[in-house]
Amino acid sequence: MEAVRRLTPVPTEPEAKYKLAPHNIEAEQALLGAILVNNEAFYRVSDFLEPGHFYEPIHRDIYEVCGKIIRTGKTATPVTAKTYLPDDLLEGVTMAQYLARLAAEATTVLNAADYGQAVYDLAIRRNLILIGEEVIDEAYNAEVETTATKQIEEAEKRLFDLAEKGRYDGGFQGFNQALTDAINMAGEAFKRDGSLSGTATGLTDLDRLMGGLQRSDLIILAARPAMGKTSLATNIAFSVARAYKAEPMPDGHMKTLNGGVVGFFSLEMSAEQLATRILAEQAEISSSDIRRGNIHESQFSKLMDVSQLMQQVPLFIDDTGGISIAQLAARARRLKRQKGLDLLIVDYLQLLSGSSKKASENRVQELTEITTNLKALAKELEVPIIALSQLSRQVEAREDKHPQLADLRESGSIEQDADVVLFVYREEYYLGNKEPKEGTQEHLEWQAEMEKVHGRAEVIIAKQRHGPTGTVQLHFQANLTRFSNLAREDYLPTRQE
Repeated sequence: MEAVRRLTPVPTEPEAKYKLAPHNIEAEQALLGAILVNNEAFYRVSDFLEPGHFYEPIHRDIYEVCGKIIRTGKTATPVTAKTYLPDDLLEGVTMAQYLARLAAEATTVLNAADYGQAVYDLAIRRNLILIGEEVIDEAYNAEVETTATKQIEEAEKRLFDLAEKGRYDGGFQGFNQALTDAINMAGEAFKRDGSLSGTATGLTDLDRLMGGLQRSDLIILAARPAMGKTSLATNIAFSVARAYKAEPMPDGHMKTLNGGVVGFFSLEMSAEQLATRILAEQAEISSSDIRRGNIHESQFSKLMDVSQLMQQVPLFIDDTGGISIAQLAARARRLKRQKGLDLLIVDYLQLLSGSSKKASENRVQELTEITTNLKALAKELEVPIIALSQLSRQVEAREDKHPQLADLRESGSIEQDADVVLFVYREEYYLGNKEPKEGTQEHLEWQAEMEKVHGRAEVIIAKQRHGPTGTVQLHFQANLTRFSNLAREDYLPTRQE
């Protein structure tokens, strides 16, 4: 095959002094030959190998044509493939002759995965060289307003995209590809527990309305102070991490089957405070009792058991205060590259800072930059991002304290960029501040009202791009900072008189 192997012209002097990009024509030919002899070889590499990973242009065409033939349920052979490829290849060599020679000299199908991995790795190295050259060029010719830090963040983004997807270029995709992704998503939802298309929060009624946390969604979770929004976020984070199950893929990545790896940016509370909250929730011991050491021996034993369980879950906390949206994005990419990532939580939005000077001069512009970049990050990482947000004080001035979209602080960009907006509301908190004088009729009425709302919380879905809005009733244990499913009367067993 020596006459055929050198499809790309060999550089002559003085061109020979230049380095050729890493490639292996023989590995490409061996893989294509194996596929033409036994189509099973295609299924061993098709999960991770794309036509663009081949160095030789004609090999890209052959691989793509073979893939189309095989996916339609037909057999790809030199005879069936040549119909869809240009006839002329090189002087004295036709496409039919080249395909026949590839098949004749093919090795066993058992080596197909190794050849495919070699082709894939070399393609990644070529893209890595391209990124390196662009980084060098940009460092030499940087604009005045482009800082070194911004260049590093941009380089990290390109490297992340390369590590995750094997490429770092965007562009159009065929509608059939998007349709295939939609069908795959529906199939995964059908197989998954609870038939959810997204990641389950562990709160049944909320999952029913939202279909779980959807990939690439920006979810705003907002409330006034003391409503429990951080508690709800930690409850969801631990529930998702605890349910994590995954399987290895042919290219070495782990595919999440259930639950997920969770990244938690805690800009307000320390990692230790956050861990104490989760510990209290899981062990069913008040966090204030844990802090004061006001627990007996059996409770301490339970704490130890729960802490051992918590050490196993893939929940990662970053408690650095005052970071910029660009720093957050860089750290999130790094986490996904190193550990994987299925859910990102930011507590909370107003504590992030923008990256550009112009944005920092105007708070509304700064928040617009933050929410826009968070939405872009959710799409880039293909994970749901839950961003907590404060509500303005105008809620307190109304008789009805239920939050509305207009109550979002600097609301324009938050409401616009969010795919889902959730509000947490607890009537018990507001009613508790209106206690009348004891012994009066008003106090008795107040007590009756308190009994109705005790331990109840509402999660209001005020906006949802791909589903209904509505209100979900949850149970809330304030001493444990724990949200759970509410035992509705129609779910309870019939009482016998």
